Amino acid sequence: MFVKRLHQFLTDPIAKTSKNKIIFWLSLSLIFAAIYAFQGLQKGLAGEYVVQDDARQYVFFLQRFTDPELLPNDLIADYYQSVTPPGYLALFWLMARLGIPALLLSKLLPMVLGLITTAYLFGVCMQILPLPVAGFLSTLLMNQSLWMKDDLVSATPRAFLYPLFTAFLYYLLRRSQIACLVTIALQGLFYPLVVLVSLLVLFLRLLNWEKGLPRLSGNRKDYVFFTLALGVAFLSILPSVLTSAKYGPTVTGSVARTLPEFLPKGRSKFFHSNFFLFWLNGKDSGLLPWLKPQAILVGFALPILLRLRDRFPLINHFKNNLKVLPQVILASVMMFFTAHLLLFKLYCPSRYSEHTLRIVLAIAGGIALTLMLDAVLNSFITDKQNRKEKPWQLWITGAIAAALLLHPHFLKNFPITAYKTGSSQAIYEFFKAQPKDITIASLEGEANFIPTFSKRSILVGSEYSLPYHTKYYAQIRQRAIDLINAQYTLDTEEVKNFIQKYGIDFWLVADLAFTPEHITKNPWLMQYQPVAKEAIQRLEQGIYPAVAEVSQQCSVLHTNYLFVIPAECIVKALSKY
Repeated sequence: MFVKRLHQFLTDPIAKTSKNKIIFWLSLSLIFAAIYAFQGLQKGLAGEYVVQDDARQYVFFLQRFTDPELLPNDLIADYYQSVTPPGYLALFWLMARLGIPALLLSKLLPMVLGLITTAYLFGVCMQILPLPVAGFLSTLLMNQSLWMKDDLVSATPRAFLYPLFTAFLYYLLRRSQIACLVTIALQGLFYPLVVLVSLLVLFLRLLNWEKGLPRLSGNRKDYVFFTLALGVAFLSILPSVLTSAKYGPTVTGSVARTLPEFLPKGRSKFFHSNFFLFWLNGKDSGLLPWLKPQAILVGFALPILLRLRDRFPLINHFKNNLKVLPQVILASVMMFFTAHLLLFKLYCPSRYSEHTLRIVLAIAGGIALTLMLDAVLNSFITDKQNRKEKPWQLWITGAIAAALLLHPHFLKNFPITAYKTGSSQAIYEFFKAQPKDITIASLEGEANFIPTFSKRSILVGSEYSLPYHTKYYAQIRQRAIDLINAQYTLDTEEVKNFIQKYGIDFWLVADLAFTPEHITKNPWLMQYQPVAKEAIQRLEQGIYPAVAEVSQQCSVLHTNYLFVIPAECIVKALSKY
């Protein structure tokens, strides 16, 4: 009797799916999403100087919305603002008007986006298999996957893909055309890359398969809707295309293959000699670079289960909407190879497949688990003769369910947030007290925190040295080369000319900066040849650079391993030599 009631509650499609049951499973889904997000938020609020790794590229210039005088004439800030989608900018501008700082908002957004994603994904599952438990299992897999990688928690534009694409799928399956067009518009305003996948999904839905051959739809309304979607997508993407063109064109694939920045040890490593790593698992080049938790892999079993209709009777209760999953897969794969073909005109290929296929796998995984759960319960109910001899079925089912629910909590770093904590608070406070128009020169990794925590400009930094837009990176590369030359040269005039050329106000130097190992162990610096090797050779020969000669006598602050040196003092000191 207990098993029968359990079956009715969980997977019996004949039992009426009441509103209360839907609310229960949806609420449970949202609870798990909130728990994971709250654990992530705790890490984000653990200290004043905590910022998510990728968020550093966005948070720093968004602080202009609170104080327009920040970061004046800052190349890095201007570039990142130009390539940031307008919807994302508008959201942070609005929140700044309401008194919510960009750094705080970046930590709060993941919870909101995660809850929205959960709600829509649950709805998508209900449109495919109208059993709330399938929606719960799918959202559970989705949330575990999201919090085992730092896409959602980054609160960067790509974090908005998940709620907007799941919303698109939900309204598409519900045939709510106006809402669907709204989600396409929002995709273009927040994360334009996913719009291309959505449009391909709509195009594929114009095709009907008859006798193994594709046939175009004969419904005129389908073409009207698709045309409207094209128009909405074009208008929403256009602002991003126009603003980013200022720093274009993008680097071509043939040129990128010759640049150390795109090789395995480079800042934006892309090309690999390993076939599997490049095409399947590469961070920016692979089709599916992230497949965690392992439970999500059960999604690959769904096509096999669908062929075993006799063993999994729940298959008979699917809606026709299941075909949206292969449509998303095909659209994602098509865009993935198109992006490879047009490298890097459409940015990184994995952006078109990694996120959308993860959503598909979560949906397929939840449905597959529901099919298997139903089969186990059905077997236990119908096999009356051996019922008492097979209690292991329920025990195994319960163990699988428990493992699925509790698996992340056995992981050491779950949830994975990639939050970074600045280790030089005194330096951040020092620079924050300086005029807003200063520029700081540094080759140290700690400099990457200064724009966010001190709200002051740096000349160059590894975190901001993305080599995709040629006009931008040509300036960044030249700045890095000039800074390496100036920091490791004996020529005092070269140092003074460098300070004057870039308007440097302060120099941030590590106490071990003038050792060969400091350069050789820094992959970012080693990209810039031959200047990096020349600097190493000078240091190995015992030649002490001009900046090193005056660093200690001019230092106004020394904390941990860093010296802050006023450029004015450097110029005066070097003038005496």
